Amino acid sequence: MSEIQQFPADFIWGVATSAFQIEGGASADGKGPSIWDTFSHTPGKIIDGGTGDVACDHYHRYAEDVALMAGLHVDAYRFSIAWSRVQPAGKGAWNEAGFAFYDRLLTELAAKNIDAHVTLYHWDLPQALQDEGGWLNRDTAKQFAEYAAEVARRFGNRVKTIATHNEPWCTANLGYGNAQFAPGVADLRQSIQVSHHLLLSHGLAMQAMRKVGSSAKLGIVLNQWTAHPATDSQADRELAAFEYSRSVEWFMDPIFKGRYPELALKAHGANAPVIHDNDFNDIRQPIDFLGCNYYFRAFCSAEVPPRAPAAALGVTDMGWEIYPQGLTELLLKLNKDYDLPPVYITENGMANRDAVVDGRVHDAQRIDFVTRHLAALQEAMHQGVKVDGYFLWSLLDNFEWNSGYAKRFGIVHVDYETQQRTLKDSALWYRGLIDAQRKA
Repeated sequence: MSEIQQFPADFIWGVATSAFQIEGGASADGKGPSIWDTFSHTPGKIIDGGTGDVACDHYHRYAEDVALMAGLHVDAYRFSIAWSRVQPAGKGAWNEAGFAFYDRLLTELAAKNIDAHVTLYHWDLPQALQDEGGWLNRDTAKQFAEYAAEVARRFGNRVKTIATHNEPWCTANLGYGNAQFAPGVADLRQSIQVSHHLLLSHGLAMQAMRKVGSSAKLGIVLNQWTAHPATDSQADRELAAFEYSRSVEWFMDPIFKGRYPELALKAHGANAPVIHDNDFNDIRQPIDFLGCNYYFRAFCSAEVPPRAPAAALGVTDMGWEIYPQGLTELLLKLNKDYDLPPVYITENGMANRDAVVDGRVHDAQRIDFVTRHLAALQEAMHQGVKVDGYFLWSLLDNFEWNSGYAKRFGIVHVDYETQQRTLKDSALWYRGLIDAQRKA
């Protein structure tokens, strides 16, 4: 196993969750339905038939969960706000009861000296906006900016960072490209147009939040990977180049360079997005930080069926290859190609087949996974990439989107029948790692 060296003294150690995956309280206190409420209640969409109605019941158990975090000695907690909880229709009236929940959560975090890192959008669009076209409707970007400004106005001086979006690639490609995620559309052209509106909404929201004048650092969270050809064939090399261009560069280039990458734009052809004058001026706003979510590399094979990677370290319970060196490669490439602000690793972790045995959950595989990725992160930092913190995904086992409750990413086991929380071995290990880093 790789060895973890000393991180900088001010390095932030955190855990992460998202609203729909843990909160429950699906209609509590005036919350409106989101596209994930609708999607998860649609027969056949969720592998195990689960919904987000209760999830981890964090809406009612937030104090217990904050106490868990405090017991793990983490510095920071990354979570998302459910847009339809604070604005049920996605526009118009604010729901004060919804804002009151996040006020209580922030108060509890502050009492335990845990910094709050907020994400505005983790895939749960208000259903009322979806009924008007969702992210395919350009007006949704304007509504998002108004929502962002209101959150920043209320909470911007109580949180460390605000991210506009979590993984807009997933919103566009899984929500609109292959129907795997809500709202369940399978249309390549729509997915590419949606990606543009998501980027536009990010830029408009950045401007709206800055006008409010909060002290929070502002940025975005992107899921990113390296793309490796399966062989040295021209077909595989071209496929890998296109994969990196259509995924990583497609979201980075507009933000940092004010344009789409030529390779992907040309390949999209007639499916390329409709772009209005000044859109890139709106999108290309300075960001205070970049959140990077890393889980795996893209292994690109043009063969039919495609060639699979050797997966020398195995795969996670999601079937994802464990490839920690890809994090080093990714960060070094990003640092070379862009003028990066400080970076946070905002998600990294693994699904594992965990079970409680005699009151314990032995998840040595997860400890090994995180150890290897932290060592890979340190290698990138040693080579000059400025990374300010690491957020382990996830604090709790939770609703894993279209996989329902069948996949467990948490360092805390959740019994969904009783809501009993049990610290896994990885949670105890993570606490020990944090303590050791602080003492050194």
